[in-house]
Amino acid sequence: MAAAAVETSSERWKYLDRIRASVGPFTPVESGYEAENVIPIIDRMKILVIGAGGLGCEILKNLALSGFKDIHVIDMDTIDISNLNRQFLFRKADVGKSKAEVAAQFVMRRVRGVTITPHNNRIQDFDEDFYMQFQIVVCGLDSIEARRWINATLVSMAESDETGDGVKPLIDGGTEGFKGQSRVILPGITSCIECQLDMHAPRAAVPLCTIASIPRQPEHCIEWAHVIAWDKEKPFPALDKDDPEHITWLYQKALIRANEFNIAGVTYALTQGVVKNIIPAIASTNAVIAASCCNEALKVATSVVPALGVDGNNYMMYSGNESIYTYTFTHEQKPDCPVCSADQKARPLPTDLNMTLGEFLDSFSDRPEAQLKKPSIRAEGKTLYMRSPPSLEEQTRPNLDKTLKELKLEYGYEVAITDPAFPSLSFSFVLAPKA
Repeated sequence: MAAAAVETSSERWKYLDRIRASVGPFTPVESGYEAENVIPIIDRMKILVIGAGGLGCEILKNLALSGFKDIHVIDMDTIDISNLNRQFLFRKADVGKSKAEVAAQFVMRRVRGVTITPHNNRIQDFDEDFYMQFQIVVCGLDSIEARRWINATLVSMAESDETGDGVKPLIDGGTEGFKGQSRVILPGITSCIECQLDMHAPRAAVPLCTIASIPRQPEHCIEWAHVIAWDKEKPFPALDKDDPEHITWLYQKALIRANEFNIAGVTYALTQGVVKNIIPAIASTNAVIAASCCNEALKVATSVVPALGVDGNNYMMYSGNESIYTYTFTHEQKPDCPVCSADQKARPLPTDLNMTLGEFLDSFSDRPEAQLKKPSIRAEGKTLYMRSPPSLEEQTRPNLDKTLKELKLEYGYEVAITDPAFPSLSFSFVLAPKA
C-alpha cells in the first residue's frame, strides 16, 4: 500500500517536473547549470506568503501546485462571511476562524506532500531572523503600510548581510477591481516599494463644498451622509463601520439625498464600500495576478527565464476593464529613496510656511511621496512635535496650533519625520516654496 502511495505521488509530479527541469533559451548553462538539480532545489526552498485573502488564497494554491513543498503563510485576520465570494479556500463553517490556519489546512488536504505552516500574526511580530530563513517572499496584501514595512525590513537585511544570503526577492501583487500589478523587488539591486510609492498615491478627497452643495455622483451622497448628516443628527454615540445598523442608517440618508438630486446608483454595498474605503475585489483579477506572481517565483527558483527585475523590466501592469491588456516597464530606483538609496539625501517638500504645524503634519497622509498617518517632527536640532511618550506629546502639543513661521522654520530647513508604523525609518525633507 505504501509503495502504491509513493508511485501515485511520483506520478502526480511527473509532468510538472518536466517543466521545472526543462532547459530554456535563457538558462545559464555556461555557468554549470544542471537541470536535474532544479527539482531538489525547489523541494528544499522555503517560501513565505504574506496575506491569505483573495490574492493570498490563489497564491498559496498556485505555489503548492507548482511543486514548492515548504510554504509559510502569515495573516492576522479571521474569516468574514463577506470573504466567501472570492476567497475560495474558505467555507461558511470557517467564519470566525484564522485565515492563515484554514487556508493552510485546505491546501494541504488537496495537495499531498506540501507542508504549509500558518502564522496568525502581524508581520511586525517577527524579527529579521525569522525572515532570513526564506528564499522568496510573496506578498498578496491590501495594505500599502504593510508592504512598506516588509520592504524596509528586507532591504535592511540585504544591506546588513555581506554574504549575499540576505537578499530575499520580494514578489508583490495587488489588485483593484479589474486592474492589477505584479512586481519583483531585488532588495538593494532594483527599485523598492518606497521608490514606487507614487504608484500608490492616495485618492484625492472630494471637496466638502461639492459634497454639501452640488453632489454629482452616488459617492458624493454617501459622503454627505457620512460626514454631514451623521455629525448633525448623531444617531449613535460613535460610528461603527462594521455595524450593519449604522451602515443602513447612512445608506438610507444617502438614498434620500440622491433622490433629491436625481442621482442613481446608491446601494447598501456601495455605501459600505465608500465608508470603509473598500476597494472592489474581483476573483478573476486575483487569479490573473496570483498566476503572474507564482510565475515569477518559478523563474527565480529555476533560472530558466529571467524574472522581472533581472532583465530590466521589474513592474507588470494588468488591465481587464475592456479587454485583457498587460505591459511591463522598468521602474527606476530613486536616488533619494529613504529606504534603499545609498546616498539618502533630504527630499524637497513644497510647503506653505503660513500653515500651522498641525495642518503640515496632517498633509503627510495625502502626500504621494510620504503617506504617513501619525507623523512626529524634528527640525534644526529641536523637537517640534512627538506623539510619544505621553509626557513629550503633552509638552509639544501647543506647537500644533502655531504656524511654521512662528516656529522659526524657513525655506531650506531640513525636517526629520518619523512614524510609528516604520520605527526603523526617518524621512528627511527640505522645506521648499510652492510653485
